[in-house]
Amino acid sequence: MKESKLNDMTKGWFVGNFVPTLYKTTDCEIAYKIYKKGDFERKHYHKIATEITLITKGKVKMFGKIYSEGDIVIIEPEEATSFEAMEETANVVVKIPGVNNDKYFVGE
Repeated sequence: MKESKLNDMTKGWFVGNFVPTLYKTTDCEIAYKIYKKGDFERKHYHKIATEITLITKGKVKMFGKIYSEGDIVIIEPEEATSFEAMEETANVVVKIPGVNNDKYFVGE
């Protein structure tokens, strides 16, 4: 049996091919991410991974649209979006497959 705390992980990521992790794998990456109102992630895309985001609390802006609790957004490879927390927000994020260094910022 393994135990850990989310606070021991980096930016909420707890499954994947990185350190620290609770379960090391290249099959996928999983995170539980918490954002304050106004938190922002720059527009980016993945060349290989598909990213699935489940909004579990709050509201976010992605692809110029507002998503809220219960919404699931699937971002296919090469699709670019920024992310803004419109209020205090929590998300579950899954990336398939787990690919290191597969984040490309738009405009660089």
